[in-house]
Amino acid sequence: MFRGRFEHSIDSKGRVSVPSKFREVLSTNYDERLIITNFDGCLWAYPSQEWQVIEERVSSLPQFKPEVKALQRVFISAATECPIDKQGRILIPPTLRDYAGISKDLVFVGMTKRIELWSIERWKKVFTQSQDDIMEMAEKLAD
Repeated sequence: MFRGRFEHSIDSKGRVSVPSKFREVLSTNYDERLIITNFDGCLWAYPSQEWQVIEERVSSLPQFKPEVKALQRVFISAATECPIDKQGRILIPPTLRDYAGISKDLVFVGMTKRIELWSIERWKKVFTQSQDDIMEMAEKLAD
């Protein structure tokens, strides 16, 4: 499972080191390929085996429903395989970096079966809002 938050810098070519804790999870439980797509103002990175589960679920949905078509057009169409190189880095394509507003510093966020990649600025805002939201939901979460 992916857990924790790690700040890294991306180089001018779009390469960034995957946190060693996450590489360890990948090498122990998966192959070392990540499928990265855009969603929710950040990037979602899945081990290729977990991504296959997502694709199978989406492909089994009724293909003519507007929400299914929207999901495929936004989420599935942006998916890109990003293998980890010998230095432990991935290359994030420009279109995905632009979507997430990632230009220099980013945060890797462990989300159990996936990893989110956020620009530092967006992450700070989302994290602060999430802290406020969780306090309001404390009673619901207790159930």
